[in-house]
Amino acid sequence: MAKIENKDIIEAIKEKTILEVKELVDMMKEEFGVDPSAVAVAAAPVAAEGAGEDDAAKTVVLKEAGAQKLQVIKVIREITGLGLKEAKDVADNGGNIKENVSADEANEIKAKLEEAGATVELK
Repeated sequence: MAKIENKDIIEAIKEKTILEVKELVDMMKEEFGVDPSAVAVAAAPVAAEGAGEDDAAKTVVLKEAGAQKLQVIKVIREITGLGLKEAKDVADNGGNIKENVSADEANEIKAKLEEAGATVELK
């Protein structure tokens, strides 16, 4: 059997919906007896230690959808490519819209969401 490169796995995961990724995580838990999210949480502080103050990578975080939630959902779908239900869940609950983007892109995304009526924060 040919070895699959990690970059190929990542590319395949990018094409999946959030629900499909959740199913994949559940299958990994069952198959290997390990929760992959616990590994990601443990690895995050290590990655953060190497990050300097000058890093331009930003995370766009939706704090609140506001009164024009339908418009915000449309913008979330446009930015992320999520399905309607997934975008609605993000609009209802808040959370990261896009991670590790340039400061310019983060500001553009923030402007689009704020124009639609959302409250957004850059981290």
